[in-house]
Amino acid sequence: MGATVTTANNDEKTWGGGHNEPLGASYGKMMMWFFIVSDALTFSGFLGAYGFSRFKFIETWPLADEVFTHFPFMHGVAAPMYYVALMTFILIFSSVTMVLAVDAGHQLKKTKVAIYMFLTIIGGLIFVGSQAWEWKNFIKGEYGAVETVGGSLLQFVDKDGKRVALADFAVKLPEQREALTRSKSTWFMEDAQSLPTYTVAEVQAGFKAHPEILIRTEKLTDKKKKTVLSREESEKHLASAKYVVEGANLIRNEYGNKLFADFFFFITGFHGFHVFSGVIINIIIFFNVLLGTYEKRRSYEMVEKVGLYWHFVDLVWVFVFTVFYLV
Repeated sequence: MGATVTTANNDEKTWGGGHNEPLGASYGKMMMWFFIVSDALTFSGFLGAYGFSRFKFIETWPLADEVFTHFPFMHGVAAPMYYVALMTFILIFSSVTMVLAVDAGHQLKKTKVAIYMFLTIIGGLIFVGSQAWEWKNFIKGEYGAVETVGGSLLQFVDKDGKRVALADFAVKLPEQREALTRSKSTWFMEDAQSLPTYTVAEVQAGFKAHPEILIRTEKLTDKKKKTVLSREESEKHLASAKYVVEGANLIRNEYGNKLFADFFFFITGFHGFHVFSGVIINIIIFFNVLLGTYEKRRSYEMVEKVGLYWHFVDLVWVFVFTVFYLV
């Protein structure tokens, strides 16, 4: 059976399987499904790697309720998972508006398609902006911590177990510090990064001056709580401090195991790239709708195809949300 070719005088679609369309879908929709399946396998590999890493380092894995506690315009107020839940709702709602846009396209209602497409675009932009805001807070950090010579992470708490920020007890010592820069011929020096707010000595001196502060390690107890050390054990562990850690990056982070930050940046960044790409495509389709391109064709199949992609992006976020924030 040979493939038929579309020409000016031939309305048949190009298929190598004769006149039968697989699953009754057009060529464009089939190609979109092929892309979605392949991309789903990619995300499955990433999330699988995350799961194996978390299982291996389960005792030192950060607790999501302690990491994602910020909410816009509510500085200092602990709102664990509230903003992430809002982001998820907005993205899912944008999937609903996309469904309505596809349905309106089936009815050849140009105005409704444009309205629902516009709402979908707005939802996508809000989600991408929210992810960028969340990244900013994740990178900046809130409390700070100390990393020991052996790579263990030490966080500071009061006698009630509540986190204490370095700024609440660290002291400023009359010590001259100089940031490593390229102008000072330190291009290839290890750890040539911007200096933290406090030195290890300043943290140690402040800790000694505040006997009510204790140290907790990144290891979890049987009750899924971080291990809080006695004052004597805290002083012993702090004596081996090597780095002051503020926020998170690809090298170390103040929340716990280093791999958590690596996976967070990579997986949420990869998903954010998909959402941003979807927004760009939706904008292109939106303007085509306004120009009447699909009205002239008497078919809004392009809206349906980009809708498949958008639903896939929303579905992937459900798994990312579950793995990173809920489990």
